[in-house]
Amino acid sequence: MILKGFKEKSNQKYLNKLLSERHVNVNEDPVKSLGVIFNINEIDDFELFTKFADLIKVRPNITKIIAFSQNEKESVKSWDKCYNRRDFGRHGIVKNAELDTFLNTEFDLLISYYEEEILELKLMTALSKAKFKIGILQADERLNDLIIKTKLKNIDLFKKEVYKYLKILKKIK
Repeated sequence: MILKGFKEKSNQKYLNKLLSERHVNVNEDPVKSLGVIFNINEIDDFELFTKFADLIKVRPNITKIIAFSQNEKESVKSWDKCYNRRDFGRHGIVKNAELDTFLNTEFDLLISYYEEEILELKLMTALSKAKFKIGILQADERLNDLIIKTKLKNIDLFKKEVYKYLKILKKIK
């Protein structure tokens, strides 16, 4: 129990360090690749994100979608790329090679679609090497470059707003 608290505190400290060193650089480079991080305990329909990739004209072979689950014991059968707290060590170290590959991929756009304040989800967003990050309103606004204030269940409004802002920023045609 003490080690769990120490791990959480060191990860929170590392997250704060990452976010304080982050520099936002918005440019007009078009969106060609897409990464999505979502909490499978909040929303379990990952097809929504593949439809969104179609909407912004990102090919399926360069769209990567991963899920996070708070449930460590039960394997999530509906999703093959699902990670949990065990995939993180102290000081924000990622223990899972597939997750590490995802986080080190320089996506043109990263969608962080979750509402719950879960440290590991925030770490995933902060550790991502994505060029532009979009998410739902969080307590820590440093996580994303563009924040859409909407409810999690209202994904149609979220998609519409993201599409609108990507057009304004000239990231899609």
